[in-house]
Amino acid sequence: MSANFIDYVKVCCRSGNGGAGSAHLMRAKYVPKGGPDGGDGGRGGHVILKGNKQMWTLLHLKFQRHLIAGHGVSGSRAHRTGAFGKDVFVDVPLGTIIKDAETGEIEHEITYDGETYILLKGGRGGQGNMHFKSPTNQTPRYAQPGEEGQEKWKILELKILADVGLVGFPNAGKSTLLSVVSAAKPEIADYPFTTLVPNLGMVAYRDFKSFVMADIPGIIEGAHEGKGLGLRFLKHIERNSILLFLIPCNSESIKKEYKILLNELRLYNEELLDKPRLLAITKTDIISKPEINKLKSKIPDVPYVFISSVVGTGITELKDLIWKHLNETPL
Repeated sequence: MSANFIDYVKVCCRSGNGGAGSAHLMRAKYVPKGGPDGGDGGRGGHVILKGNKQMWTLLHLKFQRHLIAGHGVSGSRAHRTGAFGKDVFVDVPLGTIIKDAETGEIEHEITYDGETYILLKGGRGGQGNMHFKSPTNQTPRYAQPGEEGQEKWKILELKILADVGLVGFPNAGKSTLLSVVSAAKPEIADYPFTTLVPNLGMVAYRDFKSFVMADIPGIIEGAHEGKGLGLRFLKHIERNSILLFLIPCNSESIKKEYKILLNELRLYNEELLDKPRLLAITKTDIISKPEINKLKSKIPDVPYVFISSVVGTGITELKDLIWKHLNETPL
């Protein structure tokens, strides 16, 4: 999945030039000195983004870095307006953010299916000479040229839309959990930042129900400042319904680790703390039952479950807990 998951592209957009207005003067057999009848030029083509709920990645734009719209056609005689330049429509997943490549300023976010956003407007068509007729100038022999199109670099970034976002330090067991509960095949190894791009998995639940889980690159302290994979990771958390924190049972302090993770989210965007939170204590296959019971007094005040993705314990209970909270939460 990771090879096909692209959540950041920089594209060069060029909108079309507007067509020139016509400076034609009417000539007919019985009207030797007709007035101006030049039509307006057509507007240049826009570059337009369109939200598509069936898409999950910006992969299609990785190989299409130039989005170029058509030019407007010049006006002609008999007040005929030139044709508009051809618009370029580009489908993007929901959660796509548009930024100005030079300033980094966020311009828009595509949030619903079918939503359209004009990335770059085409140039306006020039006015024909009929607009410049006046009592003192009955036969203007000039018309407006069309307005030039624009060319700009834009950054498109994707915030993943999933029901459950996994939050945890590197090596907390997020990738392993996702590989166990879904058909996703994330790269798994025992070193930090194995997950360099988000992985999405469809988790099957009872009676043919399902929900989407996103395994996102691990947090480290200072992620909100852009350390490690910092901000690239945190933006994906914003569009998840529930945050599932994963902390290994052999952590020095589960409460402390939970606090650090919460703090990173708060420093990045305080609204994240309004999302429902669940906790999974992972890797419980490496400790005994009495040790698990001892841990219960050291867990923060949040719904939790003990799991081991390796031997499969607690996975059903975890799915039940997630489903219960997903359906209690107003989406």
